Amino acid sequence: MLEASSILEEKNKELVNYLKTHGYIKSPEVEKAFLETPRHLFVPENMLRYAYVNEPLPIGYGQTISQPSVVALMTELLSPKKGEKILEIGTGSGWQAAILARIVGDEGIVYTIERVRELAKFAKKNLEKLGIKSVRIICGDGSEGLKEYAPFDKIIYTAAVPKIPQFILDQLKKYGKIVAPVGKEDVQKMVVIEKIGKNKLKTTEYPGFFVFVPLKGKYGFK
Repeated sequence: MLEASSILEEKNKELVNYLKTHGYIKSPEVEKAFLETPRHLFVPENMLRYAYVNEPLPIGYGQTISQPSVVALMTELLSPKKGEKILEIGTGSGWQAAILARIVGDEGIVYTIERVRELAKFAKKNLEKLGIKSVRIICGDGSEGLKEYAPFDKIIYTAAVPKIPQFILDQLKKYGKIVAPVGKEDVQKMVVIEKIGKNKLKTTEYPGFFVFVPLKGKYGFK
């Protein structure tokens, strides 16, 4: 068992090196978070052999754990900082939340919303394996955001959304940032929205074709 764990840890280092070499990981903070948050702890047991393949993997209930290069890209675009309060919409197995928690540290907090109760429980167990305590998992409709804990320094969608509603923008602090895959159910573009003034937004679209599981809920895909 220890030997298998050692092999997986080595594969995690190889994955991080690949992500650095190909420009997905740029900052030492994100590199450290990836190294301290091995992906194999967040995939179902029957997926362990594929944990360090650069592809999305099924985690049950029609959901996936995102492709490592995409997680790295989105984390870098979000540029989380120590002590920040972050909202994640779409917990899945908890890997993205765990990476963010590593970066914001004990002084910060990550709120993450998951609509599938079984996945919320799975994510909680995964986070406990690593002793991560700065993540709060909420089971509910992520498309509505989390008004009661707003405003947030950063907001990240880990499921495809047709558009970013105004009330989500209202849950973002001034000078805050949102990263989200926006578009149709079958293909999206990566969008970064920065609140650069009271009523002023800067929107940047990043090239590439992204295919995320569609966000379900009142303001997601029907």
